[in-house]
Amino acid sequence: MEIAILAGGCFWCTEAVFQRVRGVENVRSGFCGGFIKNPPYREVVTGRTGHAEAIEITFDPAVVSYQNLLEVFMATHDPTTLNRQGADVGTHYRSAIFYLNEQQKHMAEAQIAKLTAENQFNNPIVTEISPATPFYPAEVEHVDYYNRNRQQGYCQFVIDPKVNKLLKNFEELVK
Repeated sequence: MEIAILAGGCFWCTEAVFQRVRGVENVRSGFCGGFIKNPPYREVVTGRTGHAEAIEITFDPAVVSYQNLLEVFMATHDPTTLNRQGADVGTHYRSAIFYLNEQQKHMAEAQIAKLTAENQFNNPIVTEISPATPFYPAEVEHVDYYNRNRQQGYCQFVIDPKVNKLLKNFEELVK
């Protein structure tokens, strides 16, 4: 098994997407990229801890590659908006790839260069590529949020479209 850490705005959204990817064994919502230990959600959302809402993905590289994960990630959130995803605004909603080794770093850089060269987005990609700092799991009320709250408005209007992008554009990767 390998680990990937990605931040694409609200961790409820990215968790819901990657839970549906074949070869993904576990997805944990939490925080990465900050400078204090064990930050609580209420502190992270102030922007003073430096953390991003992120997910830690445990995956089987024999089933799904890190490259596949990057492709899904870049296609299911907006990597061109700085410190925001839709109505969610703040540094904790930034787009980031937290690499755990040099290979992941180079793959992330190559993916962004490819998308940029192909003019896949109308605006420049602002996704941060940074070495992973310790990952801290979110509080229990954030775990498996989408699956437990599918009827909630946020889930229907914000998360459903991201999950539907996965189902439509990455059918071969869906569990």
